[in-house]
Amino acid sequence: MRSYFLHDGRQMSYLDFGGPGQVLLAAHGHYNEAAAFAAPAAALAPQWRVVALDQRGHGESDRAAGYGREDYVADLAAFHEHLDVGPVPLLGHSLGGVNAYQYAARHPERVTSLIVEDIGAVVDIDTGFTERLPDRAPTREALVAALGPAAPYLECSLRPSDQGWGFSFDQQDTIASQKALSGEHWADWTAVACRTLLIRGEHSDELSHDHAREMIARHIGPAHLIELPAGHVVHHDALALFTTAVRTFLDG
Repeated sequence: MRSYFLHDGRQMSYLDFGGPGQVLLAAHGHYNEAAAFAAPAAALAPQWRVVALDQRGHGESDRAAGYGREDYVADLAAFHEHLDVGPVPLLGHSLGGVNAYQYAARHPERVTSLIVEDIGAVVDIDTGFTERLPDRAPTREALVAALGPAAPYLECSLRPSDQGWGFSFDQQDTIASQKALSGEHWADWTAVACRTLLIRGEHSDELSHDHAREMIARHIGPAHLIELPAGHVVHHDALALFTTAVRTFLDG
């Protein structure tokens, strides 16, 4: 079910995938939106009720004037407070992973456990892919064809308009967000004390094996690394293995 709330004068959207289970908050990566968690949510039900935010500038949430680190963390805080569900586990992929561990570092009393999917404590994003994205296409099929192998990872964000088919995010906003995300975030990562699962795609071009191992070594709380046969979007490439790892961790 899609719902909305107001934060700092902007409308924010989220999807509550429902069910009787315990709440698991989820934050997606760049190019995606809350709908990207539909398949993991179905696989984790009924034990877990996934509630996923359309982060600023993504999905049905309003675009924003800024896409800085504190902006995203404040959005997560407002989202969590709006839901009024108490302390919860938090799952984040890529952009959402950094947002999640920064939120857990700043609000340790609100996060019971943390799952970070394929993102590091040091981030260096090449904005070239974003810059090369087609602006519009006359049909959905034409846009999918233009995206090529990347299409399955962006399909939840494709939208029709009067000018043809495009995305539910703006490319220039994404570039600004990627530039703000790039940098060293060790201080936040090493401030997280809750139980943490770091999931890495073995074929990831974002998080290396050595960096993932260093993250686990420098984590001050209980932390575990799982590497799965996948690229950067592990929950897409290895859904069954991903959800098994998440469920095992959350039930532990």
